[in-house]
Amino acid sequence: MVVIYEDNHIIIVSKDAGEIVQGDKTGDTPLSESVKAYIKEKYNKPGNVFIGVPHRLDRPVSGIVVMARTSKALSRLSEMFRDGEVKKTYWAIVKNMPPKNEDELVHYLVRNEKLNKSFAYDKEVPDSKKAILHYKLIGRSDNYFLLEVDLKTGRHHQIRCQLAKIGCPIKGDLKYGAERSNPDGSICLHARKVSFLHPVKQITIEVEALVPQTNLWTSFIV
Repeated sequence: MVVIYEDNHIIIVSKDAGEIVQGDKTGDTPLSESVKAYIKEKYNKPGNVFIGVPHRLDRPVSGIVVMARTSKALSRLSEMFRDGEVKKTYWAIVKNMPPKNEDELVHYLVRNEKLNKSFAYDKEVPDSKKAILHYKLIGRSDNYFLLEVDLKTGRHHQIRCQLAKIGCPIKGDLKYGAERSNPDGSICLHARKVSFLHPVKQITIEVEALVPQTNLWTSFIV
């Protein structure tokens, strides 16, 4: 992980693909614990360190994760993420050229808990949630296309599911129709930027995370 911003209330880090944000049944060390260890060491803090997680990134996704250092900041940030007050921008590498260079996608997603997968429909169906995103083509390499995605809603696997629905599964994302996996188990989706009003200081925070330093990511001319 790389620390991008920190103060007494929040800490923003960029995670590697493969890191889990919070503990799960794998027993692997989550990002939240790594951040606690970082704060404990840097500030020589005795006892327990508080870290709250107001949102998550899927394990195979890289990029920005915002965390809270106080319960007050956590409660406010959780509300802001829930109410869509945090502007999130992602970059995605896809194999197929999208139907348009820029578009707003509106689908209705149904989450299947057993499969840990969401399914997109063009019209409202039982148990569906409306999902909206805006994408634009911002780069290309010999074999792939780079899309910038602005999320308008925050649904389970939303970007992965909606891009797959228009015939553009994310590179490496076998679950949503990619031809093959990436060697490191990642998918080529990166949480690139966030912008929001600081939950305590009321100033605008805008941060950006470097893309993974792999040949594929760095081959794009944006």
